[in-house]
Amino acid sequence: MGCCNRRCGLIAGAVLGAVVAILGGILIPVGNIVIEGTVEKEAVIESGTTAYDNWVSTGANVYRQLWIFDLKNPIEVLQYGARPVVVEKGPYTYRIRYLPKENITFNPNNTVSFLLPQGAIFEPSMSVGSEEDNVTSLNLAVAGAYSLVPPLLHFVLENRIKASNSSLFQRRTVKELLWGYTDPLLNGTIGVFSPYNGTYDGYYNVYNGKDDISKVGIIDRWRGEETPFSLDNIYKTSSALNNVFLPFSSDASSFPPFVDKKKPLYFFSSDICRSVSAGYEKKLNLKGIEVYHYTLQPSTLASPTVNPDNQCFCRDMKTTKNCTLAGVLDISSCQDGRPIYISLPHFLHGSPSLQDQVVGLNPNEEHHNTFLDVEPTTGFTLRFAKRIQVNMMYGPSKVITYVKVKDYTIFPLVWLNETATLDDETADMFKRELTSRIQMLDIIQKTLLGVGVSVFCLCLISYFVVWRGEGKLA
Repeated sequence: MGCCNRRCGLIAGAVLGAVVAILGGILIPVGNIVIEGTVEKEAVIESGTTAYDNWVSTGANVYRQLWIFDLKNPIEVLQYGARPVVVEKGPYTYRIRYLPKENITFNPNNTVSFLLPQGAIFEPSMSVGSEEDNVTSLNLAVAGAYSLVPPLLHFVLENRIKASNSSLFQRRTVKELLWGYTDPLLNGTIGVFSPYNGTYDGYYNVYNGKDDISKVGIIDRWRGEETPFSLDNIYKTSSALNNVFLPFSSDASSFPPFVDKKKPLYFFSSDICRSVSAGYEKKLNLKGIEVYHYTLQPSTLASPTVNPDNQCFCRDMKTTKNCTLAGVLDISSCQDGRPIYISLPHFLHGSPSLQDQVVGLNPNEEHHNTFLDVEPTTGFTLRFAKRIQVNMMYGPSKVITYVKVKDYTIFPLVWLNETATLDDETADMFKRELTSRIQMLDIIQKTLLGVGVSVFCLCLISYFVVWRGEGKLA
């Protein structure tokens, strides 16, 4: 009787262990469903969700650090055609994106429209000097007029340059160069980022994810133009224009949840009027939160001969050496005709000729490439650095006598590092509300599964040991 009770107890223990193990196994898909449901609910852009609160107004401080290229040999360039020698001066830091989105409108097709107000506040404590520091740089008006005025009318430009006592280079304060000054050649205001304060970026129209969470935050329209199909009213130079917007592009502040690291992330930058892609590089621990680290893919600024998507950014065959020049994009079509070339800082990933034209450039992958750190479950970007360089071009002319050069030069004006990272308080909240719960559920699942399997195996082994012992006694 005692042996029977012992065997029955072991069988019951094995059954109990199996039940516990099965419960732990069941909790894995059930737990995943619960997590997915919670994330999908909170990731929708609508009033009352976690995503909406962070979407309306950026929680983290966003800073734009600016380094200006200070020209050291303007006389030698003007009189002898020497290569420009530049020294990087900065950072001059501004706080941006501190204003909440405006004119937020929810549409019947599960999209939401808004304007993004722009403003910049100078941060002296995060800068190397004052906005009144002086730098020598390219004369924006003269260089711009050189590109915009047809060569047949260069004699008119030459007379205007002389009459306004202008030159190819000028001495300006940091504030003037960046945000605007009255130029004698134009009789108007001009600056690298002018106008900025008090202006708006948009309208944007993005999917709110209510009907399809895989589209949350994806841009449907920008300035009224549908994506990813065309921006023909902005670019009219190539049949490849439908690639200005790559499919499923967000604004990079967040992506649809449950990020697949095998697929690139696409995001739109209004600075260059196009979408770009970033590829997964590695996992990182950011303040106790596991994130996926993405970097800009090298093909982004490749020449059109390598990346046909960039064909519509090649507009001048002479400057781009028949569209074989890598590392720069001509974005004049989306800059009201201003001859602006965009690149990575110090012409990172650019053709060697770009760096050979200017002395003092030192491209560095770590300091000059763009990256995103994305939490994979929610798709939220927890840290980013968008790095862009603004350039203009000047070159030879048979009429304009201000410069004695034999070839075209793409001159670096300024490069920016637009960056933000979640603060400690937000990181703690994120871990408390999401990460810790996922980890706790994972621990419970594994504990139940482990204990159940262990009890089942132990009871089953013990049963056979008892059974064999009883058989020998019999």
